[in-house]
Amino acid sequence: MSSSIQPDVVCIGAVLWDIIARAPTEMHAGADVPGRIKRLPGGVAMNVAVTLRRFGLTPTLLTAIGRDPEGDDLVTACTRLGLHADFVHRSADLPTDCYLAIEDPRGLVGAVADAHSLESAGAAILQPLEDGRLGTAQSPWPGLIVLDGNLTTALLSDIAHSPLFAAADLRVAPASPGKAERLLPLLGHAGVTLYVNLEEAGLLCGLRFENSAEAARALLARGARRVLVTDGGRECCDGRAGEGLLLGQPRQVGVNRVTGAGDTFMAAHLAAERRGLARQAALDTALSAAADYIAGEHCAP
Repeated sequence: MSSSIQPDVVCIGAVLWDIIARAPTEMHAGADVPGRIKRLPGGVAMNVAVTLRRFGLTPTLLTAIGRDPEGDDLVTACTRLGLHADFVHRSADLPTDCYLAIEDPRGLVGAVADAHSLESAGAAILQPLEDGRLGTAQSPWPGLIVLDGNLTTALLSDIAHSPLFAAADLRVAPASPGKAERLLPLLGHAGVTLYVNLEEAGLLCGLRFENSAEAARALLARGARRVLVTDGGRECCDGRAGEGLLLGQPRQVGVNRVTGAGDTFMAAHLAAERRGLARQAALDTALSAAADYIAGEHCAP
């Protein structure tokens, strides 16, 4: 994809290799079982971009990818998937990041995310938003930006106050519960829509919630302008300041994969809203797309 093509969405955050091991039986600590292991392009920014592309949008990636064989393979995969990767920051000093997960029929058993290169690259990945390729401080990018919590707390705090993001429709996800609190500086940003699960909402508020509606109310009370809170197979809530709460019920499906389901939900939701769907219709569309993904009804990249 040529850099002359104008993107619809800027996806900022992790683009890495997912190493996913799936066991056919339930696992416990120390278990050693046969199964399947796959290497797939992944990361929140990558997963969202792939789904957006499937919905007909043109995303561009702002991330860090190493100048190593793994990085070359990953850039090739991005191009093959129709993603704009011309603005990716590539460093000879930083290896390509990766994510390792183990899943069983119940869902995620455990995972380790190594996004140290993205964290080390810092603000260098944002250069296209400043140097005129996508925008400047005087004329900031005016459209959709997807942002994930794999960035450092310091960089996310800078973004919360940066003129480069002043005109954007910012869609933000934590990446994992362990990184949820990194998003606190963005909680009160006027342009932010926050996508979290029930555990992540609890970490942001320092509380435990019984359901998504309770969590959404608490996040709005803490200054969030809009939140979408998922809770696995239970009701999901869309809360918007001054406009109340909407609930949606996920379709129950067999679990064939879980890594990337939240990213699929996020991408399907913002794509639905871009098409002009109302809040309830957009929420229902996103829940259906996530259910299809979990059931394995769409092929992984």
